[in-house]
Amino acid sequence: MVKVGAATDVGRHRSLNEDALFAGQTLFVVADGMGGHAAGDVASRLTVEVFKSAALGEPSVEDIRRAVAGANDAVVGHAIAHPESQGMGCTLAGACVVESGGLPHWAVFNLGDSRVYALAEGRLQQLTTDHSEVQELVAAGSLTHAEARTHPMRHVITRAVGEIPPALLDLVLVPALSGQRLLVTTDGLTSEVDDDEIAAVLRETTEPQVAARLLIDKALRAGGHDNITVVVVDVIEIDGTATGRASTTVPRGLIQRETVS
Repeated sequence: MVKVGAATDVGRHRSLNEDALFAGQTLFVVADGMGGHAAGDVASRLTVEVFKSAALGEPSVEDIRRAVAGANDAVVGHAIAHPESQGMGCTLAGACVVESGGLPHWAVFNLGDSRVYALAEGRLQQLTTDHSEVQELVAAGSLTHAEARTHPMRHVITRAVGEIPPALLDLVLVPALSGQRLLVTTDGLTSEVDDDEIAAVLRETTEPQVAARLLIDKALRAGGHDNITVVVVDVIEIDGTATGRASTTVPRGLIQRETVS
């Protein structure tokens, strides 16, 4: 059982919200239409609609992969049918409860620079890796994380939904545990609010809907240069093990990523 808070905002400088989200009971997804590209809002909406169908039943890792492939087909197909939309696309990030080795896990996945985080021991852990030019520079040691936040190429992504051929999906498995708090978000939050500030809100705010709204408000006060979308997911109970406070942090060593090829 989970408790979920979700919010989205157009921001202070955009007239159109190109973000989209889906928050079910086991599947949580955000999509961010690529800025400067035709019909980014359509790309994100089409992607989320595919995932709504994937949420039926008990999704598996293969169901997630099929949904990503289906979303890519939908976006590419729309662009072919509507030539004025050539170049449309979106980033994607999500988390879905699946079974692995007989135990519940989160399948955490992304394309682009939308992210999934987990709160563990009061500290925020980024579970996804950005697909962007600045992340490649950070990985190569050419940029620090602080420098990457203001780098002029920080919004240039290297993978997205809507590519031909389809981009390679990153997917990792993380144990699903009572007391976890996950954050699924577009870069409208993370480009405005640093991880320490995000962690403080997630630590100090019990209700996920309130936490989601506070994060949006922080991004707006910091400038709100982009659309902002956040989903906060509290795991209340897994396999009959309940926690009294959903945002209780997870014991050391239990948040471990397992890459799925």
